[in-house]
Amino acid sequence: MIRYIAKRLGISFLILVLGSFLMFVLTINSGDPLAEYRESNSPNRENLIKQRIAHMGLNDPWYERYWNWLTGVFRGDLGQDIKGQGVNDLVVQAAGSTLRLVVIATVLAIVIGVILGVLTAIRQYSGFDYAVTFMAFVFFSLPVFWAAVLLKHYAAIEFNNWIVEARFTPIQIVVVAVVLAFILVAALGGPWKQRLISFGIAAVVFAGALFYFSAVQWFRRPMLGVPLYAVVVLAAAVIVLMLTSGPQNKRVRNAIALTALLSIVGYAVMRGPLMANPTTLMLFLCFLGGIAAAVVSGLALGGFSRKQAIIASCLVAVVASGVALADLMLSNWNSYLTQNPRPIPTIGSATPNFSSDYWGHFIDAATHLVLPTVVLTLISIASYTRYTRASMLDVLNQDYIRTARSKGVSERKVITRHAFRNSLIPLATIVAFDFAGLIGGAVITETVFGWQGMGNMFKVGLAAVDPPPVMAFYLVTGTAAVVMNLLADIAYAFLDPRIAR
Repeated sequence: MIRYIAKRLGISFLILVLGSFLMFVLTINSGDPLAEYRESNSPNRENLIKQRIAHMGLNDPWYERYWNWLTGVFRGDLGQDIKGQGVNDLVVQAAGSTLRLVVIATVLAIVIGVILGVLTAIRQYSGFDYAVTFMAFVFFSLPVFWAAVLLKHYAAIEFNNWIVEARFTPIQIVVVAVVLAFILVAALGGPWKQRLISFGIAAVVFAGALFYFSAVQWFRRPMLGVPLYAVVVLAAAVIVLMLTSGPQNKRVRNAIALTALLSIVGYAVMRGPLMANPTTLMLFLCFLGGIAAAVVSGLALGGFSRKQAIIASCLVAVVASGVALADLMLSNWNSYLTQNPRPIPTIGSATPNFSSDYWGHFIDAATHLVLPTVVLTLISIASYTRYTRASMLDVLNQDYIRTARSKGVSERKVITRHAFRNSLIPLATIVAFDFAGLIGGAVITETVFGWQGMGNMFKVGLAAVDPPPVMAFYLVTGTAAVVMNLLADIAYAFLDPRIAR
C-alpha cells in the first residue's frame, strides 16, 4: 500500500507541474496586459507602460517568467498581481471561501445522492424510482445561472418576505402536508393498503406539526431543547443500529446506547452558559471529545464486534454533534433576526460591517452559504444518484448476493453489509471528478452570487492577462482536485485490495 501511495503521489506531482506550465502559457497568450494603457490619453502613458512592463517582467522570455513563478511557489511566494498586491494575501481569503463552499456542497451531494441511489435501486421500477430518476435528469441539465436566479427569488426574496410573519395559511398547510406525506410513502413502499394508511397518518402528523409551527411562529423562534435533542439522538442511534449490526448484536447495541447517553448528558451539561459565546476551537474540541467517547464505548463494550461497535458509535457521535450544533444555531436564530430582518442574502459571502457575538457571525456565514451551496449540491446530486443506483443494481445481481439470500441472510444485511460496500468502489472515482467539476462550476456560482472567492480572482486575473492570480487559482483548485483524486485512489485500493498489488 505504501508503494502504491508513493507512486500516486509522484504521478500527482508531475500532473500539477505539467498543468501549471500549460496554464501559464495559455494565460500570457490570452490578451494584452497593456491594453488599458495603449488606449489611454494620459500624458504619462509611456511611463505607466514602462512601469507595468518592469513590474510584470514582460520583456523577459516566457520560460523565464514561468521559472520565476515556479521557484517562487517553492519559496512560498506567489508573487504580486497587476496592481502590486501580494497574491498570498488574496489567496488566504479567497481559498477559504471557495473550498468551504465546494466541500460543503460535495459532502451534502454525496450523502443525499448515495441515499437516493440506494433507495431507487432497492425500489427499482417503482414510482419513487421514476420520480427520482426524472428529477436527477432535470437537476443534471439545469443551467447554474438559471437555478441561481430562481433560488434568489424564491428561496431568498420570497422567504425573507414570509419570515416577517412566519405563518402558514390553511391551504399551504394542506398542500405541504400532502406533498411531504406522498414523498414519504413513495420512499417507504409496501402494499397499497399499507401505503394509504401510512399516507393518511403522515399527512395528519405533518399538518399538525405545520399548524403548531405556524401558531407559535416557530420559524422565528426555533429551538429543539434537550428533550427533543434526546429524542433525535436516540432515533439516530436506532437507525444506525438497524443499518449496521441489527438489534440482536448486544455488544454493538450497548456501545451505541452508551454513546447516545453520553452525548445527551454531555450536551445537557454544555448547553448553558458554556455555549453562550464559545469559540471555534472549543466547538472542535467538543466534537473530538464526542468521537473519543464513542471510540471508548466501542472498545469497552464491543467485544468480538469491537470494530463494528466503534464505527457505529462514531456515526452516532457525529450525528449527535451535528444535531447539537443545529440546536445551538436555532437557539440564537431569533437574536440574529433582530439584527438582520432579511436573513437569507442574495449576494456576498458575509454581511459588511456586521457586529455580533460568535453565534451571530456563525449564522451570518451559514446563511450566506445557503444559496450557492444549494445550487452546487443540486447539480451534483444527479450524478451521485444515477451512479449509485447503477452500481447497486449491478452488485445486487451478482451470484454472491443470491447466495447470501439463499442462506437466509436478512435483506438488511444483504444490502448494508454485502451490496453497499461493493457498490462504493466505482463511486470513489466519481467523487474526485465531481469535486474538480464543482470547483470549475464555482467560478460561475461565485459570479452570480458575488462571492469574493477563487473564481472571482481567476476571472479578474484572466481579464487583465495577469498570470499570478490565475496561477494561484490553479495551484489551490488543482491541488485540491489532485488530492481528491489521490484520496479516491486510496479509497479504491482500500475497498478492493487487489488494486494496490
